[in-house]
Amino acid sequence: MVNSQGLEGNTELNAEVGIILPTYCEAQNIEKLIGEIESLKMDASILVIDDSSDDGTAEIVRKLQKRYNNILLFTRPQKLGLGTAITDGFKIFMSLPNPPKYIVTMDADYSHNPRDIPRLVSSLKRGYCLVVGSRYCRGGYIVNWSVLRFAISKIANLIAALVVGAKISDYTSGLRCYSISLIQSIIGDLHSQTYEIQIETIRQARIRKFRVGEISITFINRKKGKSKLTINEVKQFFSYIFKAAFKK
Repeated sequence: MVNSQGLEGNTELNAEVGIILPTYCEAQNIEKLIGEIESLKMDASILVIDDSSDDGTAEIVRKLQKRYNNILLFTRPQKLGLGTAITDGFKIFMSLPNPPKYIVTMDADYSHNPRDIPRLVSSLKRGYCLVVGSRYCRGGYIVNWSVLRFAISKIANLIAALVVGAKISDYTSGLRCYSISLIQSIIGDLHSQTYEIQIETIRQARIRKFRVGEISITFINRKKGKSKLTINEVKQFFSYIFKAAFKK
């Protein structure tokens, strides 16, 4: 299990939905994003996984904890990657006395609309164990992407579809909802460091024959701040895809 020594907040929470927000320098976005999630009036707890942001992200979250009693903050010593942030989030929620039934992951940079969270949870309750917020299924849309970024994403999804074979159109979306039963089943086989976590979770669900579905979303490229996607992370992503292909 993850060392939760850096976990701050009320660990006795008993919420139906747990929301994981991985952050690295999101001071411009985090307060408004959490405020919008709180306005949904869901039975939810929020877990911020912060990689020692130097812009005061964690300090803002600590102030919000005084206003809302459903926020947890887990600080890590350095930038360790999206994959490990999500995996740590899963482990933390599972370690609570009252784990949530459903866990949502989403970007903390306003690329994802918080109002899609209830739709994801509702869809999961209809018999799925993993539901992806899709930019590419009917009704899905992307705003403010360059042609190059769109092309890279489409190629990654095409390769993932060939390797994994789930009946969805968007393997790389970070907005999704998991059942706790799926997470408990796959947690020991999650080893991704960065963005390949999105493929790995779907692949592990497919191996175990859990149902995977998707709903349409509109993805809006960062309202504030700069993209943190690096060339090395892109390489790691494609490296995982090709390794998975040879394991089939």
